[in-house]
Amino acid sequence: MLLHACCGPCAYVYVCGLDREGITPDMFWYNHNIHPYKEYEARKNALATFCDAKGLALIVDDCYGLRDFVKDSVGKLDNRCGGCYQKRLEATAKKAAEGGYGSFSTTLLASPYQQFDTIVSLGLVLAKKYNVEFVVYDFRADFREGKNHARQMGLYMQKYCGCIFSEEERYVRK
Repeated sequence: MLLHACCGPCAYVYVCGLDREGITPDMFWYNHNIHPYKEYEARKNALATFCDAKGLALIVDDCYGLRDFVKDSVGKLDNRCGGCYQKRLEATAKKAAEGGYGSFSTTLLASPYQQFDTIVSLGLVLAKKYNVEFVVYDFRADFREGKNHARQMGLYMQKYCGCIFSEEERYVRK
């Protein structure tokens, strides 16, 4: 399985759940949506630290993508998440197909703050397009406990979803 990962804490939750299922994934970093750059680097480094600690392979597509993300989001700021999920899941499905993986998934499914059903729908469409199974696990019930374990590991703990617009929503639009 190729597992898209958005951050160390969500990776911790999902990988621990997969471990209970007897699955050891290879990890994939592609997160054009995370801004500003220092936030992007902090999350990527936290994921690398997590992968090192767990002995997991990490494939990095180092695409910061601020300008393209903003261009893609203009005119749909309040409904930007679907496009963001689409781009990240498509990159993962394509990489999985190219790499000979039988399946792919995303740690986004571990977070109660993400749009679970939207992610699943997009993943299933992309699975057909790239002829790679999209595997769905719902580990959201483990989210709080997993974040606590990630914190104990010393992983960076972000305060917002990733894009600069979610950062605004977190701090300005309470």
